[in-house]
Amino acid sequence: QVQLVESGGGLVQPGGSLRLSCATSRTIFRIVGMGWSRQAPGKQRELVATITSGGRTTYADSVKGRATISRDNVKNTLFLQMNSLKPEDTAVYYCNMEVPGTTYWGQGTQVTVSS
Repeated sequence: QVQLVESGGGLVQPGGSLRLSCATSRTIFRIVGMGWSRQAPGKQRELVATITSGGRTTYADSVKGRATISRDNVKNTLFLQMNSLKPEDTAVYYCNMEVPGTTYWGQGTQVTVSS
């Protein structure tokens, strides 16, 4: 069983920044791909960013240029730095771990962008 624990969400004003973290105790973290997704009320879950074990990244067009996904393979922690936040970034953010045949999800962390 893989446990992923997100943190770092909260209330931020438009134009502000947040850094989300996702921690796991499983060392398999170091050899698998990871990602961040988000789900706003009434909308489908959207893949925001991914990172391979080797550090290759992809981003959704909606966050490109404003988001940076990174990983610390010593601390088994995934990060998402979000800048220039917009009200439409409001959502529950989830990290996921891609293991062959299975995707593990964290419990999510709420990000609210509002003045």
